[in-house]
Amino acid sequence: MTEIQITSGQEKQRFDKFLKKYFKAASGGFLYKMLRKKNITLNKKKADGSEILQAGDMIQVFFSDETFSKMRGQEAVSSEYQKLLQVPHELQVVYEDDLMLIVNKPSGMLSQKASESDISLNESILSYLIHEGFLSEETYAVFHPSVANRLDRNTSGIVLAGKTLAGQQFLSDILRDRSAKKIYHCIVRGKVEEEMHLKGYLLKDERSNQVQIFSDETQDAKPIETAYRPLVVGPDATLLEVHLITGRSHQIRAHLASIGHPIAGDPKYGDMVWNKKLRQDFSVRSQLLHAYSITLPDGRTFIADEPEIFSQIMRG
Repeated sequence: MTEIQITSGQEKQRFDKFLKKYFKAASGGFLYKMLRKKNITLNKKKADGSEILQAGDMIQVFFSDETFSKMRGQEAVSSEYQKLLQVPHELQVVYEDDLMLIVNKPSGMLSQKASESDISLNESILSYLIHEGFLSEETYAVFHPSVANRLDRNTSGIVLAGKTLAGQQFLSDILRDRSAKKIYHCIVRGKVEEEMHLKGYLLKDERSNQVQIFSDETQDAKPIETAYRPLVVGPDATLLEVHLITGRSHQIRAHLASIGHPIAGDPKYGDMVWNKKLRQDFSVRSQLLHAYSITLPDGRTFIADEPEIFSQIMRG
């Protein structure tokens, strides 16, 4: 018999979901059969899998050592874990506690991998948590910390990650109900001298991965809201503070471009002539959009400063 004690990082999830993650190689049918036959019990009592786990709960598993190891899929878990140990884990950490991690993602890095061979911010965070001693192989087998929000590859700035299940649930909730306030900084073409609150409708073409903005309600288009105010106004460029009220794909980039103020360096929605000049003068090769700050519902605000190129261009 093997006993598994639930930690604070594993609580507040259904018992059956925990078992499916813990015994990766076992089918759902097999696990429910083991529950019915009391080969798996919770706190020495029969369980049906719908129970919500709490820290300190004890699971008893009456498997042979061979069956236990086989159902765990331990070899695959160990292989993944060892690969993560080799991933670069130098992060710009903005804030960290027992529940969450806030980092400043550099431009050029994927938030999550798009293919099996990619090394994204998510893998770097996992590697960081392993090297910091927070994530053991045993813990990794039942819970994978993950980023809670994503930025485009070439957008820099604040990304949130849940270190525990409770942390992930908290971040997911505040992002979904928009109780977290997200502020971006960007450099746009032209002089912008007044604050504005834009409303419109966004339609995404999945095949081209581009969006269109409409002023009136359009079939399949989703409503969007974007507010901004100028921070620094130059003769032909403005540093804007943008409040992302609704978080649609490419929203800031497309919304600003639709009113004649495309973001510097943006290859999809930008001004190609201006982009060419920025590339020649400042080596700008992607959009100058930065997730600058996030304010949580409790009032705490976390800031990630813009890359130096922002200052260089506004001075230039």
